Amino acid sequence: MDLFCEQENEISIQLPHIRLSAKLWGSQDKPLILALHGWLDNANSFLPLSRYLANYQIMAIDWPGHGLSEHRPGHYPLHWIDYLYDLDALLDALPLHQQPIAILGHSLGGIIASAYTAAFPKKVGQLILIEALSPLYEKESKAKQRLNNSFAAHRRYLQSKLTTPSVYRDISVAVNARHKLTALDVAWCEIITQRNMKKIDSGVCWRSDPRLKLDSPLRLAYSQVDALMQAHEVETLLVFGQQGFSQLKSAIPTARRWFKQLEVRELEGDHHLHMGNAKEVSLAIDHFLTTNGRKRD
Repeated sequence: MDLFCEQENEISIQLPHIRLSAKLWGSQDKPLILALHGWLDNANSFLPLSRYLANYQIMAIDWPGHGLSEHRPGHYPLHWIDYLYDLDALLDALPLHQQPIAILGHSLGGIIASAYTAAFPKKVGQLILIEALSPLYEKESKAKQRLNNSFAAHRRYLQSKLTTPSVYRDISVAVNARHKLTALDVAWCEIITQRNMKKIDSGVCWRSDPRLKLDSPLRLAYSQVDALMQAHEVETLLVFGQQGFSQLKSAIPTARRWFKQLEVRELEGDHHLHMGNAKEVSLAIDHFLTTNGRKRD
């Protein structure tokens, strides 16, 4: 693995198939938590948590196409399962002294971490899911329409590449647009958006891969997800917000059937409660890691 520091707390990790960017908070002599962000976010989304998790080193990556990481090559449609390969390659690339004691995943990052640890439980000891549970699924009857929608959106994307990309006079336009769309606090929208945009002579434009916004060509059926998640061995903390995705709360009985070792915490906050309520989330994480660490000792 080629891992080098570009500037303070910024690192670059060359995997066999792609280069990832990441941020590091905390010293190397502390236990490492590998943090995986959500869809259209980036490593900066873990900045608030890093200020409270002082007993750990946090490595927050940018997924391909997000933040400062490379885009996937070519112009083919993207699929969520690609991230499983990225995570596997990353864990194999990290040196022995920098193997994470836990994977922390928010939203998409949690979906990937949950699916990965279900399939490869020996790869990491503990799992922390924030507003995430398992891979998304839908009825098999929707497969044909999903494939049609995905290909239609991809054709539009290929046509759009012939036009000039949108340019904004400054980042505030994009920040306010995200704030209106997600209701996430403006301050948090700004630190995420900064890393997903780049400066050009006439202003700023998106750095993110536009394919991220296209429909996936395939989604698993419930029977497939159920088979994958059965007898999940990894010690898991599930944190969800009182104003977050309502489906998570209703899925708790299913989660308890899937996970052999599951702790559930409902905290004040929305889908990004790890930013807006970072202190309480960090306390839950620290308690979970410390308690389970003592049990193993």
